[in-house]
Amino acid sequence: MIWLTVLAFAAVGIFAVRTQIAADSPSQMVTPSPVSQGVALPEVDLPSEETTADGTQSDHVPADRPGRIPPGMADDALTAADGLVPEGVSIFDDRYSGVTNLDPTLLHALREAATAARDEGIEIYVTSGWRSSAYQGWLWRDAVAQYGSEQEASRWVATADTSPHVWGNAIDLGPETAQLWLSENGADWGLCQIYGNEPWHFEYRGEALRGGCPAMYSDPTQDPRLHQ
Repeated sequence: MIWLTVLAFAAVGIFAVRTQIAADSPSQMVTPSPVSQGVALPEVDLPSEETTADGTQSDHVPADRPGRIPPGMADDALTAADGLVPEGVSIFDDRYSGVTNLDPTLLHALREAATAARDEGIEIYVTSGWRSSAYQGWLWRDAVAQYGSEQEASRWVATADTSPHVWGNAIDLGPETAQLWLSENGADWGLCQIYGNEPWHFEYRGEALRGGCPAMYSDPTQDPRLHQ
C-alpha cells in the first residue's frame, strides 16, 4: 500500500509541474481572436481574382463587389451617406445615397432596364453607384498602395477629382449574369460598358439609343475624362 501512495503523490507532482510549464511557456499561449471573443467586425471586401480583358488576373476588388467597408477602413469612417450600399441592393431602393444620388437620366434608364431584365429572370443589383469624394479618395489610395504605383492603380480606380462615380454618372452592377445581360441589351436604354477590364461598370450614353454603344476603352487610363 505504501508504494501505491508514493506513486500517487509522484503523479500529482508531475501533473503540477507540466501545468506550470504550459502556463509559463509563450508557445502554449493562445490569444483569442476578435471573432472568438464575440467582437463584431466591420464587413470588408476580400480580394478575389478577376479575369481582365487581357487575360491576366487581378486581385484588386475596387467597387464591383457589394459596397461594404473597404479593407482596413474603420467601421465608422465611411457610411451610407458616402455611397456605401449593403449586399443585394436593388436599383429601385431609395434608402441609399449610392442609388438616389445617381444622375436622374442614368437612374431612370437603369430602372427601366432592370424591369425588363427581371421579366427574363435576371436580377440586377447595385454594387456601387454614387460615391463621395472621401470614399473615392480612399479607394484610390488603397489601389496605389496595393499596386505599388499610381500608374498601375489608374487602370482600376480613378481619383476623387476625375471619377464618374463621384459625379453620379457611373454605376457598378452585379452579378455576372446581370453584367452579361446588360452588355448585350443595355444599349436599348443607353447603358454601356465603358472599360474592357471592368465588366461591372456602366454609364449612360444617349447616342447608344440610335447607333449602339461606342467602342470601349481597354481600361480607365485610355479615358480622356480621367486626365483633365
